[in-house]
Amino acid sequence: MERDNKSTDATMEFLLLGFSELLCLRVLLFLIFLVVHLVTLAGNVMIFMAVVMEPSRPPMLFFLCQLSVIELCYTLVIVPKALFSLMVGGITISFLGCAAQMHLFVALGGAECFLLVAMSYDRYVAICQPLRYAAVMSEGFCLRLALACCLGAFAVALGLTVAVFRLPFCQSHRINHFFCDVSAVLYLACTQSYSPELPLLAACVLILLLPFLLILTSYVYIAAALLHVTSPVGRGKAFSTCISHLAITFLHYGCATFMYIRPKSSYSPARDKMVSLVYTSITPLLYPLIYSLRNKEIRGVLRKMLSRK
Repeated sequence: MERDNKSTDATMEFLLLGFSELLCLRVLLFLIFLVVHLVTLAGNVMIFMAVVMEPSRPPMLFFLCQLSVIELCYTLVIVPKALFSLMVGGITISFLGCAAQMHLFVALGGAECFLLVAMSYDRYVAICQPLRYAAVMSEGFCLRLALACCLGAFAVALGLTVAVFRLPFCQSHRINHFFCDVSAVLYLACTQSYSPELPLLAACVLILLLPFLLILTSYVYIAAALLHVTSPVGRGKAFSTCISHLAITFLHYGCATFMYIRPKSSYSPARDKMVSLVYTSITPLLYPLIYSLRNKEIRGVLRKMLSRK
């Protein structure tokens, strides 16, 4: 790859190679992608509609509704273009289009990280301060919290996207990925230093590390409170309300940490594409399943919605 011909012209295009090395499996991958995408959309739309139709929404249902909207947008930003790429092979994307896709991808992923913090705080108040729960987790406070999650994530994503697309890119604009992922675009930067990775590191601290520490703090307090519950049944019942949130937290942070908290030198296109498939297609599919199976409130709301039909 040439590193001496540089360009930052906003009129240039990138070529998304997608899964060009798996041409013989193109039809099979397309069908799998399409089925998973449709099921993901159906599951998240069902949860969104069920919660919206519910007249009285507890805070956790409100956050789940926002999570479903984020997952819907998340998959719509990435998967349709990936499906098109599988049909026609490598596809081009404009400089601004690539920047917009990266910004939305990072912003929605960041909003999900912040929302998981809000949900862990909800569990903390419910278990550690049950008498103050209604007063603390008011509708207005939940709305402000949800808005702060989105605005904070979009601000961090904007800073990261501007920093990445101000870099000089090499003559070869071939992105060995099925979307404009941060690591894949950074790999094209014509620089041998580690300075271009600093904005990504800062974004990882703000979007991944700090939220994870806040979630961990919430669960430390929750664990301490549960140790004082004498009844095993009561302890198990209280902890069961956290299982869905914990499962999604480990899924989301596990994939994101593996992908982004590492040096540019360890970038591996084939491995990164496989992991990206998991967190852009599989995890959004699992979220509705996890919540519908483990969350009593969601099961009740879904039953009500289906019974109306």
